[in-house]
Amino acid sequence: MLASIGYAVAYTAVGLVLLAVGYLALDLLTPGHLGRRIYEDRSVSAAIVLSAGFLAQGAIIFTTIWTNATSGFGQALLYTVVFGVLGVLLQAVAFLALDLLTPGKMGALVTEVGFHPASLVSAAAQLSVAAIIVASIWP
Repeated sequence: MLASIGYAVAYTAVGLVLLAVGYLALDLLTPGHLGRRIYEDRSVSAAIVLSAGFLAQGAIIFTTIWTNATSGFGQALLYTVVFGVLGVLLQAVAFLALDLLTPGKMGALVTEVGFHPASLVSAAAQLSVAAIIVASIWP
């Protein structure tokens, strides 16, 4: 039981770091400070996009742990880190691709104070990228 508690703590620590990396990547892709946009300016659009990013990253992290746990703790943790970072990178690529393919600047649109439909499109892209990664991990 103590070993399982240790694994849970380690996986959670890695998961939190990966969520933070995803947050920082999105913060770099959007103008201003993302946290201020959400918590001070109360941007619903920014909250939607960040929430989708967290859910997408969580799905990737869950899948890597779930499907690799029998391979041993070290290998499963390595898979979690590798696929988690891959998720952040591919979600950023999807964000940039949307920015190129759609009118306006995606970063500015998804951080508007009021609701902007572009936030739903960006959120869907993040969740779709995660689903593709999850499908590639699942045995």
